[in-house]
Amino acid sequence: MSGYMTYWPQDRIAELKKAGDTGPIQVAFGSIHSRMPTIASVKVGDILYPVTTMNGTLCVMARLPVEKKESAYDYLVRELGNQCGALTPDGVDEDAYYDTPIKPHKEHQRPFNCCSQHAVSGAHGSSIEPRPLPKEILPDLRFGPKGKEKGIKFLASGAIQTNCLTCTRRLDDKTFEIFEALFENEA
Repeated sequence: MSGYMTYWPQDRIAELKKAGDTGPIQVAFGSIHSRMPTIASVKVGDILYPVTTMNGTLCVMARLPVEKKESAYDYLVRELGNQCGALTPDGVDEDAYYDTPIKPHKEHQRPFNCCSQHAVSGAHGSSIEPRPLPKEILPDLRFGPKGKEKGIKFLASGAIQTNCLTCTRRLDDKTFEIFEALFENEA
């Protein structure tokens, strides 16, 4: 089991807030764009943490133990009744689902860009809410392939360089422990 973080941009956080979607998180999507980074490396049994930046710090928004990984298309057709927001697999008539009524769903179950490829889901996700990490520990966080972990990049002003977050990154063991500790008191 590994821990991974993926980035949710501020406009996505605003959409969730406007919709009143506080979870529990059931799914996360990955695409071909940095706005919704690929989650191709995430496997069943891993834990995915969507993150964002707020008030100059890194906020962990949710914890999703991955129980299933599939194409975004398959997830969306099954769970929402419509494939909108997913890349259509070759050989599938994409017009077949555009007039299908969408099933009731939470905002986070809808991809926030047009090119979702993968979906990871699970029935034991946490609430969706900002869990800020103390600014003093940010330089100690490490992400990346085992043995090649790197820290967060900062601007001269001390703010987090957001583009270093716009990919899905594996957490090293210490960072994984820090992220897990944010959810110790949640059922």
